[in-house]
Amino acid sequence: MRQKKGYIIINGFLREEKFFSLYSALKQSADRAGLQLELKTNIELMCDIVSGKTVANEALPPFAIFWDKDVRLAKTLEAAGMKLFNSADAIELCDDKSLTHIALMNRVPQPKTVLIPLTFPRIGYTDCTFLEKIAAYLGFPFVIKQCFGSFGAGVYLAGNMEEAKAALMKTAGGAAIAQQYIASSFARDIRAYIVGDKVAAAMLRHNESGDFRANVAQGGKADAYTLSEAQAVLAVKTAQLLGCTFAGVDLLFGENGEMTVCEVNSNAHFAGISAATGVNIADKIIEAVAQRI
Repeated sequence: MRQKKGYIIINGFLREEKFFSLYSALKQSADRAGLQLELKTNIELMCDIVSGKTVANEALPPFAIFWDKDVRLAKTLEAAGMKLFNSADAIELCDDKSLTHIALMNRVPQPKTVLIPLTFPRIGYTDCTFLEKIAAYLGFPFVIKQCFGSFGAGVYLAGNMEEAKAALMKTAGGAAIAQQYIASSFARDIRAYIVGDKVAAAMLRHNESGDFRANVAQGGKADAYTLSEAQAVLAVKTAQLLGCTFAGVDLLFGENGEMTVCEVNSNAHFAGISAATGVNIADKIIEAVAQRI
């Protein structure tokens, strides 16, 4: 059988070992499934966005696993005829936390979330009085998040107005949101890894260090977790609403056991959840891609 050829597109500036381990896992799974996937960086695939051709003028394969957040490149490659997993639209909706919540508005449970008024990095926040209105609406403590960021970075808990102002200054004028703090989910959440229309695996993340964030990168630990039917339906629905072929969906615990959607990652790392559950997520992703090309 002739192998189907495609790319795994990665960011050429991310040189950490955890990224290369992930790419290697995907490549090995692809080899076993009969997919011939070549690693290509966004640097190698620089494009003329008028013609859609690469600067190197190379012929593009019909599909790629797009493991990057270079949405402009993704949109260019799609316009040139490539099928991407995940799609440019799905990556864009997940990468920008504000767009995630807007896309899910009134469709799944979410914490109250307020868009922080736009400013510009060269100007910053010359007037922070709007934080008083946010505090009145959300109550203290509340969370301030940079719209772009992973591994729990750029997420701050503000217990009073001074802490809110300090957190706001850390955003450096970048896009940000203020979000209701879910006290019943302090230092714990569920990460459900969705592939296709199913839950491939799920883990409970918990942090005993005193940090309110459950992310493993922030000191949290992970254990295998079996989702209830309602939790599984919510996680799958969330990924589907955002157009994801695969995604990590993070769920918070409400006061009465109900779940609320916190974030969605279209390029969620899977070493931790595979180690916790024994499920080979790379195999699941490759299987889903193979079924769609």
